[in-house]
Amino acid sequence: MIAKHTPRLRDRISLLITAVAALLILLSSLGWARATREAIHEEVEAAARVAEQWLTVLAGEALIDPEGLTARLVAVGRLRANTLEILDTSGTLLYRSPEPTYKAGRHAPAWFAALLTPELRERRLQAGTRTLILRPDASRSVLDAWDELMLIAGWAFGLLLLLWLVAGWAIARMLAPLAALEAALARSADGAFDIRLPQCGVAELDRLAISYNRLASQLDCSLLRNARLEQDQAFTHALNARLEEERRQLARELHDELGQSITAVRAIAGAIAQRSADQPGLYGNAQAILAMTGQMQDGVRAILHRLRRPNMQPAGRLGQALADYCAHWAGLYPAITLNPKLDPIDRVLGEDYCLTVLRLLQESLTNVARHAGADRVDVHLHAEADRLRLCVRDNGRGFDPSLSTERFGLAGMRERVALWHGELSIVRPASGGTTVQISLPWPQQVRTAPSCRAPSPLS
Repeated sequence: MIAKHTPRLRDRISLLITAVAALLILLSSLGWARATREAIHEEVEAAARVAEQWLTVLAGEALIDPEGLTARLVAVGRLRANTLEILDTSGTLLYRSPEPTYKAGRHAPAWFAALLTPELRERRLQAGTRTLILRPDASRSVLDAWDELMLIAGWAFGLLLLLWLVAGWAIARMLAPLAALEAALARSADGAFDIRLPQCGVAELDRLAISYNRLASQLDCSLLRNARLEQDQAFTHALNARLEEERRQLARELHDELGQSITAVRAIAGAIAQRSADQPGLYGNAQAILAMTGQMQDGVRAILHRLRRPNMQPAGRLGQALADYCAHWAGLYPAITLNPKLDPIDRVLGEDYCLTVLRLLQESLTNVARHAGADRVDVHLHAEADRLRLCVRDNGRGFDPSLSTERFGLAGMRERVALWHGELSIVRPASGGTTVQISLPWPQQVRTAPSCRAPSPLS
């Protein structure tokens, strides 16, 4: 979250540009101060030399008329950039030139005067009994420099303010595409990637726009694919639920209709056999009918075992349900040695998840019985921290998963695994046989009451 008083990029760049300009002005001011100090020194020193030469001439005349010297100096008044004093032989001040009238009463700040006032020596001349002291005075030149500096500072401040405004305006125009990027990112945060950024003619921003547009296109395609996948998974889930319901209905119909009919035929055949014991031909036919109906009952019972869902197991006992089915399958196919190794599962699982694992095991073992020609099959169930792994390995003739097949069982297995975002692999080891490996992540949440069904023979 952006802080409320976080400065904008435009302001930061404008401030940086203005600060650099201010630093350049400051450095220029230091150079100006040095040049001005030298100019003041030259100006005041030149005025002092001229005054010294003039006083030297007057000092020579003072030997003839000492009183006339003072009168002439008083008449001259202020000497440019100098202060003149006249002392008698005892050091008493007889005369001092008046204060300057130029910018009278004003003085530059002391720190500025100390910075720009050059080192100037005073000059002493002896005129008979009078001592003339000429002291250079740079105060007026320093004050002129101060006034000039104030004028320059005013213009500099105005230029810096103008630079701030112009730089801010120019940078705002250059960074205007970032507002579009911000809007696009805000919309992307809501899951919409339909905005595409235009190119603005700035190389860096154009590259950023191209990268964002490519990312948005990929994410948009990913959303479409995910939406289709969710629709396909929802359809698969609904289809599997419908198939399960159809299988239950078909099992009930077979049990109710065909089972009752076979039972009736067996009853009739048994009655005929009891009443025709003295008629070998009729008795033999009745026994044949009894044998055929027995085989039909066994066949119907086997079909019902495959159609009917397993019985409910409490608290989602998936491991027990798989163990019960393995025992049931081993009883159906005694010629095949089944070796189950099932890890205990201590978590509560939903009915859909349990049924998926059970159906995958059923289909895998059914394929072994039908197609593998194996005499041994190993079933391993591993419960890991984030997923469940089921491995069914047989020593039969093997199956090449790269060959095309029209078996609907494998397609159904892949659909069930994809429904739970799992992985299914069928490999043919060099030692022979076929290995089916299934990896299913644990469900994120239980959608139905935890339960699993295990097969049990018909009574």
